[in-house]
Amino acid sequence: MEEDPLVNCGIAIEYMDAIGSALSTPGEVLSSSTHGTQNLPEKSYFEKQRDALVAEIAVSLEHVLSNINTLNRSLEGAIAVGKEFESVSTLWSTFYDSMAHDNHGDVDEEDLDEERVEAEEGKELM
Repeated sequence: MEEDPLVNCGIAIEYMDAIGSALSTPGEVLSSSTHGTQNLPEKSYFEKQRDALVAEIAVSLEHVLSNINTLNRSLEGAIAVGKEFESVSTLWSTFYDSMAHDNHGDVDEEDLDEERVEAEEGKELM
C-alpha cells in the first residue's frame, strides 16, 4: 500500500521542528553522547523552503476540501428543494391537460403527448 507523501512530509516537518527546538542555539548540533541520537546536519535553504511550501500546500488542500464539502451540501439542498416541487408540477400538469382538453374539444392527443414528453424532459434535467 502506497503511503501519502503529504503525511510523510508533515511527520518530517514535526520531527525537524522538535529537533530544532531542542537546540539551544540555531547552529548547535546535538551530540550523540548527551541525547543518544546521531548528529543531524542542518537543513539547507532549499529543504527549508520545500518544507514550508509543502506545509502551505497541505493547508490549501484542506481549505479546498472544506469548500468542496460546503458546495456539496448546498447542491444537495437545492436538489431536495427541486424534488419537493415535483408533486406540485405533476398536479399543475394534470390541471393544464384537463383544461386544455375541456376548452378545446378537438385537441389532438399527439399535441398532449408532445407536451407531456417536454414536461418529462424538464423533470429529468432537475
